[in-house]
Amino acid sequence: MSPRRRAALVRYVQYALLVLLVVVIALIADWGEIRRAFLDLDVAGQMFPDVIVIALKNTIFYTACGFAFGLALGLVLALMRLSSVGPYRWISTGIIELFRGLPALVVFLVLGLGLPLAFGLNLGNVVTVTLALGLVGGAYMAETIRAGIQAVPKGQYEAARTLGMTHTRAMVTIVIPQAFRIILPPLTNELILLTKDSSLVYILGMSLDEYELTAFGRENMNAFSNLTPMFTIALCYLLITVPLSIVVRRMEAKSGKAR
Repeated sequence: MSPRRRAALVRYVQYALLVLLVVVIALIADWGEIRRAFLDLDVAGQMFPDVIVIALKNTIFYTACGFAFGLALGLVLALMRLSSVGPYRWISTGIIELFRGLPALVVFLVLGLGLPLAFGLNLGNVVTVTLALGLVGGAYMAETIRAGIQAVPKGQYEAARTLGMTHTRAMVTIVIPQAFRIILPPLTNELILLTKDSSLVYILGMSLDEYELTAFGRENMNAFSNLTPMFTIALCYLLITVPLSIVVRRMEAKSGKAR
């Protein structure tokens, strides 16, 4: 048998196994119980429109605030990491390693519950969420931005300096814009991760108007004693993350063709 025919046979066997697996799962599943537990349309119907106008809207708002703060923080940390001044690099490295190493839940707990207990400092829920998501996301974005800046050919910076630009102007007008074009796909991935991390907001004990998707789903799951609210919430998350994932794949494909 030729290698080509052998590869085709292996591929067909894999397809057959996949189909067999789907059929077995479909046959052994208790569809009546699945429908009762996860797909109760009466329960799902009672979640609308609040799941959209409150929970989904708040999730997008918290994520956008955290991403904006994280992006600004990440840019500052990346520039500090690349600085020739030692203390700047040390401080930046310390902050990045700290918030990349800590679970996001711990950051939420420290800012939302630790600061009020230790210092009587209550930042408010929106500020707490923005800071927590921004610190965690910013630590990751700093390394992404640093890699993007270092990926820009040095000749671009040197040419700008030769034309008489200052270091700051060369970075702002030449290097950083090119770096952001390079790192756009990983930054979008970070936005998806922050969207899911926003589910940790529930530990802050928010009011109904401040609920994001997960808190809203938990509240309804307890009220109806049914898992349909969490299934509905999962679909809402997919409404956000799937389009972003498609955008990432297209950007990666476009940058791959450009190379």
